Amino acid sequence: MVDVADKLSYFQAITGLEDPDLCTEILAAHGWDLELAISSITSSHADPTPPDPTAGTSSTPGTVSATSGVQPREAPSQRPEPVPNAVGPPGLAWKLVTLPISIISGSLGLVSGAIGLGLWVAGGVLSYSLGVIGLNSGSGRDGDSSARLVPVSAAAAEAMEFVAVFERDFGRRTRPNFVSEGFMDALQRSRNEFKLLFVYLHSPDHLDTPLFCERTLCSEVLAAFVNENFVAWGGSIRASEGFKMSNSLKASRFPFCAVVMAATNQRIALLQQVEGRTSPEELLTILQRVLEESAPVLVSARFEAEERRNTMRLREEQDAAYRAALEADQARERQRKEEQERLEREAAEAERKHKEEEEARERAAREAVEKEAALARMRQEKALSLGAEPEKGPNVTQVLVRFPQGERKERRFHSTATIQTVYDYVDSLGCLDVESYSLVSNFPRVVYGPEKLSLSLKEVGLHPQASLFVEPNS
Repeated sequence: MVDVADKLSYFQAITGLEDPDLCTEILAAHGWDLELAISSITSSHADPTPPDPTAGTSSTPGTVSATSGVQPREAPSQRPEPVPNAVGPPGLAWKLVTLPISIISGSLGLVSGAIGLGLWVAGGVLSYSLGVIGLNSGSGRDGDSSARLVPVSAAAAEAMEFVAVFERDFGRRTRPNFVSEGFMDALQRSRNEFKLLFVYLHSPDHLDTPLFCERTLCSEVLAAFVNENFVAWGGSIRASEGFKMSNSLKASRFPFCAVVMAATNQRIALLQQVEGRTSPEELLTILQRVLEESAPVLVSARFEAEERRNTMRLREEQDAAYRAALEADQARERQRKEEQERLEREAAEAERKHKEEEEARERAAREAVEKEAALARMRQEKALSLGAEPEKGPNVTQVLVRFPQGERKERRFHSTATIQTVYDYVDSLGCLDVESYSLVSNFPRVVYGPEKLSLSLKEVGLHPQASLFVEPNS
């Protein structure tokens, strides 16, 4: 954003006012709006015909604007003759008197501009709506429907109007390609393209203007040279910006041409001005000389811009490489953390499984011990329930028990003892690894199952002696 000092310097250069306090008051009264403040000073002088003295026959020496830091260059042509009928810019006293009126008119202009913008928007919406429903029949496809929907600045509108009038009066085939934008935009364009700005101030009422435009500006050689080496901007001194530039460049005779260059802080360096009627050969020679003298500056500017671009590109490449390396490092760090987390999860899972297996083994061992203890207690209880082995006698039965491993056990029982007592005897021995088994006799085969547990040995025919086999149940 342009600061206060730059706005003050540019305002002094355009208006020709030298009192900084007065310029500061004018800018402050217009809210530091540079365009509005300049319009308030020049609006009262835009309608009268600007100074249009008689034409000279040679170019005038180049001068430097008030804001330029470039030394003036002398052209090979003669100096301008004094013009008695030239109308100078308004005096300081007159500007002081008209300052309140300019401020009030500027405020009214802002209000009217806001109202006009609102009406323009409303009209555009209404026109579009009528066009959608088919009622806006006045703007057909081939009709005058090329009105601009996007508003342009006043300076750009004046530039487009100048180009249109110039093409209408002098043709459009061979001419300088004047840009259709304001002076400051054209100046910025020339800076961006590393070219000088060719300025033509058009005085429609001057007697030499038609001949100068037809024979000089529209010369095929000159137009081609200007289009190739310059950015061309033209403005009519009847328009606001053309009149401002005529004051800023101190134009005293017409036709008027100048070559300017953008300086620092939005200042203008005036390199050459040509006033009065000039042949295409003379103007071409002057432009070639100015271009040759300014070539080192333009080359240096282009070289510096290229260096800045290369530096910026190198910095961007370095930043991109740094970002890529940083992203790669971050990706590797993420991968390392993910791998570490995976290993930790696997270790935790293995530890959990190992702990569960240890607990299962401990539980199984504990259960086995408990089971063994229970079996031992059961065997002891059953051995105690058997009582003492009876002596041989007529009421005593001799029982032989054969185990699957071939082991044999023998004991005497009372003949009235039950089959359950024999099962308790087998259980008390602890010779079996199975929990479910049956006592079986052969020849004939008899299984002494649960239905016979309460029968006595004598009742089942095992008295006075019996041989039983232990048969595991499947």
